[in-house]
Amino acid sequence: MKSARHVAVCGPHEATPEEQALAERLGELLAVSGLTVVCGGRGGVMAAVCRGAKRRGGQTIGILPGTDPSDANEWVDHPICTGLGEARNVVVVASGRVVIAVGGGLGTLSEIALALKLGRPVIALRSWPLDASLLSRAGATISEVATPEEAVSQVLAVLSVQPTGGAEL
Repeated sequence: MKSARHVAVCGPHEATPEEQALAERLGELLAVSGLTVVCGGRGGVMAAVCRGAKRRGGQTIGILPGTDPSDANEWVDHPICTGLGEARNVVVVASGRVVIAVGGGLGTLSEIALALKLGRPVIALRSWPLDASLLSRAGATISEVATPEEAVSQVLAVLSVQPTGGAEL
């Protein structure tokens, strides 16, 4: 796996049905584009994006807050135990070349801030409303999208890669 094709996906553990549906579709699209999902590895948005990716033959990495790999959701291929608790959020966003935030609670907001601090482009899929013009003056790249299709299109543009051999959706 090339790290240039890793996309971090952040979102709440206590996700709404809409957030889960968006994340699941996002996982499918990332997988057929040949991109690897990196996430927090547990429930909610994290489970949904992994489930979607696995359905389409994709690879998933779960960066876990604890030390037990069995805490990962069933769709995580590679659980990474950190023992860092919420501080593992920095590992999640640092592991992706681009970060997609789906919906969000305070943990998602922290991941957005950490990603921007690390210089990672952030795509907000119905997530926190942030002032993109203000952030761009600070050197941060963030864009808001309404659909998983728009999110993946932006990821591919940012990475300047073409989808690899996946089936069309």
